Amino acid sequence: MSDEVIVENLGRVSVLTINRPAARNAVNAATARAIADAIDELDERDDLAVGVITGAGGNFCAGMDLRGFLKGERPSIEGRGFAGLVEAPPRKPLIAAVEGYALAGGCEIAIASDVVVAADTARFGLPEAKRGLVPTGGGALKLHRQLPYHIAMELLFSGDWLTADRAYRYGFVNKLVPEGNALEAAVKMAERFAANGPLALEAIKRIVRESADWSANEAIHKQREIADPVFRSEDAREGAKAFTEKRAPEWKHR
Repeated sequence: MSDEVIVENLGRVSVLTINRPAARNAVNAATARAIADAIDELDERDDLAVGVITGAGGNFCAGMDLRGFLKGERPSIEGRGFAGLVEAPPRKPLIAAVEGYALAGGCEIAIASDVVVAADTARFGLPEAKRGLVPTGGGALKLHRQLPYHIAMELLFSGDWLTADRAYRYGFVNKLVPEGNALEAAVKMAERFAANGPLALEAIKRIVRESADWSANEAIHKQREIADPVFRSEDAREGAKAFTEKRAPEWKHR
């Protein structure tokens, strides 16, 4: 694993820390590859159930590393997008733990996450229009689905910041915590998720994300295709057995 990203596995939770604090964790090509590798490890390991992504040194991510860009680097990976993540998030739940700035591509990492925990001093923003650019890492495509339409358009057109408390009021942020506590709170939330059936978590995420493209006629059928294998799994039987025996389940991811 590259020094650009630090991975720490805490039980069933994998914490991915973008480790470029001198650049406010701006993403270059090496960082994008390291994040993609960490996401692959999260998805491939049966002992890991939930991911948390954060940044070192008091900031989440300031987007693309412009110095790298001027050298001809692209902090994207084919088929996976910016930071090796925004177009192809993990199959498993991903929580963004945000301190400081989450700007441009950094904000799009938060948009691509399933849950956002933020310090009350955090700042989100898509300033691309100020630079004559377009937020193509999910900002223009998805922000209006995660915020009220008119608020999203204001932010996209102006490029201005969205404060953490305002983001929380609009439902973009799930949990607001004092500065310096975002990661701790995100890990606690991840541990709650990770206590549940891993196959169920993956199926729920897949249904939620894919169903936007389903017609009303095919939705029930496609949902059943994803959910039925979970109902037939060893984990489903273990969940029922653990409930009747009044104990914590021992998940096998099969």
